[in-house]
Amino acid sequence: MNFNIRVYALITNENEEILLADEEYLGKLFTKFPGGGVEWGEGIYDALQRESREELHQELTNTEHFYTTDFFQQSSFKKTDQLISVYYTAKLSKPTKLLLGEFPFDFTHGKPSFRWVKIAELRPEDLKFPIDKLMLGKLKKSISEL
Repeated sequence: MNFNIRVYALITNENEEILLADEEYLGKLFTKFPGGGVEWGEGIYDALQRESREELHQELTNTEHFYTTDFFQQSSFKKTDQLISVYYTAKLSKPTKLLLGEFPFDFTHGKPSFRWVKIAELRPEDLKFPIDKLMLGKLKKSISEL
């Protein structure tokens, strides 16, 4: 058994939308929150910013730790891996510079493809991974408590 540490950003904007990433891996399409794996020698926050630079071509701002998994979650891709996922809330440093898809899985600008979705309209079944579905519920709850 191996541990697979992942870091993700719950990036929101002033229009009460959240940024989603549409990706393809091993011939399968899925929607998730932006982010990815922590590399050897890298801290969690450093990995978050590296993933943002690689995928979104910009730094994240207003980052705040939101959640770290506290239960067992097996990897969807490698059954011998246990996932540990860390989520941050964040904003884009250059939101107008982000290349967006016009529809889900619009890979015109490369992979992954990004799009804004109204938080209130996003449903758990719109996301692929169990932890992302849980995060959506926690995010909606935290918004409703404001």
